[in-house]
Amino acid sequence: MPTILIIGKYRFFFNSREELRMHIHVSTSDGTAKFWLEPLLGLSDYYNLSTKELKEISEIIKEHQNEFIKAWEKHFRQ
Repeated sequence: MPTILIIGKYRFFFNSREELRMHIHVSTSDGTAKFWLEPLLGLSDYYNLSTKELKEISEIIKEHQNEFIKAWEKHFRQ
């Protein structure tokens, strides 16, 4: 599970070969979430995170979406 980015309490990472559709996981000490990166950014699922936290995470992902996509391509398409 390579960590791609840590911002505050959020750790963004991939699970190796979980599925083919491009996505990013995020974890905190309180919960987890999974967001699709393509074709549109969207929440896939989450556990024990508030609406406020999910919105904050979504904003971070929007800011770093290209970085996450490049990291995905580098990690999975070697």
